[in-house]
Amino acid sequence: MDVGNQIRYFRKENNLSQIELAEKIFVSSQTISNWENERSYPDLHNLIALTVLFNVSLDQLVKGDIKIMRNVVDHSNMYNYSKMMLIFLLLAVISFGAAMKFSDGWFGMLVPLILWMMGMYYAIKVDQIKKKYDVKTYNEIIDYMENGMKTDLAPRNKRKFILEEVFTVVGFSLVAVILVLLSMFIFGEL
Repeated sequence: MDVGNQIRYFRKENNLSQIELAEKIFVSSQTISNWENERSYPDLHNLIALTVLFNVSLDQLVKGDIKIMRNVVDHSNMYNYSKMMLIFLLLAVISFGAAMKFSDGWFGMLVPLILWMMGMYYAIKVDQIKKKYDVKTYNEIIDYMENGMKTDLAPRNKRKFILEEVFTVVGFSLVAVILVLLSMFIFGEL
């Protein structure tokens, strides 16, 4: 990890402008700009001043691995949770027909219900990661999965976002109904 990006990250994390940071460690704002754009690098004295000001270790300031590792872990978790969500929801939908065929009464619906609940658990986990990184649209999800963060900071079109959400729910529901009917047809309940 480059020092310039870390200085910029911690400066913004502490709500400081380049001028304010420069005043606090007794350098020019041009020096801060040069550090952040990697045209020059801080000497050891300034690195120590920055670690004290930002309340981070020298290792964190120079390497910056902690933030990257968290992002990589969240990225991996989002992929795994998404995969598990789809598997359990598909199993729940497909097992519905088998449960209708081989069970007496509604007690047999316990297996599809448990599978559905497990799918919802993973859906909630995915949603928590999406909220953590403020990811809401498919383009943002794809961007997050490819780059590990949001890069498009343009304001969202609320109407478009709501329509996407509605079409997603309706589309998923239609696929689920088709799979349930197909499952029921295969097991002879339709």
